[in-house]
Amino acid sequence: MAEEKKDPWLNYLALTTVVLAVCATLATFKGGGFSTRSVMSQTQASDQWAFYQAKSIKGYIYEMQKDKLELEIKTLGPRVSPEVAEEYRKKVEDYGKKVAKYEGEKADIQKEAKKFENIRNDAQKHGQAFGIAVIFLQIAILLSSIAALIKKKYIWVIGVVVGLAGVVCFANGFFLFF
Repeated sequence: MAEEKKDPWLNYLALTTVVLAVCATLATFKGGGFSTRSVMSQTQASDQWAFYQAKSIKGYIYEMQKDKLELEIKTLGPRVSPEVAEEYRKKVEDYGKKVAKYEGEKADIQKEAKKFENIRNDAQKHGQAFGIAVIFLQIAILLSSIAALIKKKYIWVIGVVVGLAGVVCFANGFFLFF
């Protein structure tokens, strides 16, 4: 049996295809991780905003109670004994402290929610870069496969160029340099 002479560039084609496949696999893996981080951070941010909303409602209820008691003190005026008036003032002061406490807690909760939103946004940027990398790498692998089947070197060269774009996007997934 006569063996067909193998073109040397086919060895490089096989090697580049393997490298591209490994990069595509890693890009898929990293993109999935960032996607999961994005979803988890969005969930945590939503939980924080719900907590913020609950604190807002509680603070509003105390504020309404405080306003109601202040109005009652004004309405009753001198008809109320000094002891009762003092009780009203204590309650108004207590409600005022609770309103201030909830406002402070809301600020902390808001800061935490925004932190989770920033993590989500960052993860989305990384995930998008890895997703684009996978697209380019898959196209490059496809072109390399076609080149191997029909033994056309120029198709492999096009695949390598597309693959290089995929590798740059893959690196961008880590570093976000563009």
